[in-house]
Amino acid sequence: MPKRGKKYKDARQKIGPAASLGVPEAVQKAVESSFAKFDETVDVAVRLGVDPRHADQMVRGSVVLPNGIGKSVRVLVFAKGEKEKEAQEAGADYIGNDELVEKIKGGWFDFDKVVATPDMMGAVGKIGKILGPRGLMPNAKTGTVTFDVARAVKELKAGKIEFRVEKAGIVHVPVGKVSFGVEKLVQNISAFLETILRMKPSASKGTYLKGIAISTTMGPGVKIDTAMVKDVAK
Repeated sequence: MPKRGKKYKDARQKIGPAASLGVPEAVQKAVESSFAKFDETVDVAVRLGVDPRHADQMVRGSVVLPNGIGKSVRVLVFAKGEKEKEAQEAGADYIGNDELVEKIKGGWFDFDKVVATPDMMGAVGKIGKILGPRGLMPNAKTGTVTFDVARAVKELKAGKIEFRVEKAGIVHVPVGKVSFGVEKLVQNISAFLETILRMKPSASKGTYLKGIAISTTMGPGVKIDTAMVKDVAK
């Protein structure tokens, strides 16, 4: 077991017994137990009753969090012609086509999200092995391969997050900062959980939400009662 510092142990003590709580109560505990000198990110991990090895049980999508994630997002857009202008007007940070492909091949990664128009995917595919492992490859399922460039850029800038279930059946996402306060964090978490519930694969049998936990960057996890999630997500 990893050795824990005094501040972590104190935070664990503040949370108390490992009983599952409602979303607002869990958020309150997580925020109160944060102890870092910086504004910690708040994360949510959801364990799903799916087997992602089967395509019909894959859970992958995106959601625009109502209060954003508390950080500026640098968006790169692969487009040409009129779509370049559209991307610029929407606030994209970097816009281009083949020259950006070459730049990325050379090791440039000063961006957080990538959007591409469908006619640019042939060129973007050449760097798929570079973007893919970093979670940067545009995908139609998450709305980042589209001719509606303006909407895609604005959503990403506003706090759109993408998620994909991992091999162990867990979805892990950031939902804001400690400084947001309980109310805004609850709103963000509710929007995310509502999306997760809506995306339940028909092939998933048995319990779908197996476990949910919330934590800050440095703090301990707080369990959320899965039975109470449906009411909060409505």
